[in-house]
Amino acid sequence: MQRTARRTGWTIAGLVLLFVLIQGFVWHSVSRGTLGLSGNPSAIERLVGPRASLFALFAHMVSGALVTLLSVIQLAGPIRQRWPRVHRMSGRVLAVMALLTGVGGLIYVALSGTVGGPLMSMGFGVYGVLMITAAIQTPRLAMARDYARHRRWGLRLIVLGLGSWLYRLHYGLWYGITCTIGEQTCGLAAEPDFSGLFDQIQVFAFYAPYLLALEWWLRRAPAPIRT
Repeated sequence: MQRTARRTGWTIAGLVLLFVLIQGFVWHSVSRGTLGLSGNPSAIERLVGPRASLFALFAHMVSGALVTLLSVIQLAGPIRQRWPRVHRMSGRVLAVMALLTGVGGLIYVALSGTVGGPLMSMGFGVYGVLMITAAIQTPRLAMARDYARHRRWGLRLIVLGLGSWLYRLHYGLWYGITCTIGEQTCGLAAEPDFSGLFDQIQVFAFYAPYLLALEWWLRRAPAPIRT
């Protein structure tokens, strides 16, 4: 009993810490996306492409920020157990926002490409397709009362929902480590045009390893959680 209480305490502390850590990314994405949707040129920076693709990208930023925020909320077991209605409602909003995020990102990639070229477009494109698939499967399986598969797809959606934040976290950690070592190694293999080796790895590393780790965990701990 004491071990269970301690584990619950650590889980809650980890979720609170994660919730705090994502706030900077959420605020930046919402504020920049909102500026872009309002037509403010300061939000464009290096972005290029037709107006439709820029509109899709800025909408992608706003909805993506909400996806990141809601992903952490959906992870909270106490909310799911004590307030199942809140869990269901926030899950529906998460699915809709994730669908809009994936579609918006794919529209921008299709119309304008990415600053990192074909490899980045491919990595982000696969990410968008996976996001859309998880956003459809998660509520569909819940409505079908297939809760075991709903839980699995919900966890996949959460991992993907945290992907944009993880992408930026990886860069922050990389620059922090390489710049601490020395001036010559600062930002090693990361280039302004995203052509460096680290940049090329990153186009898949912000979601693929986490999804693989989740699949490994699901096969070792397949017990369903009630929603």
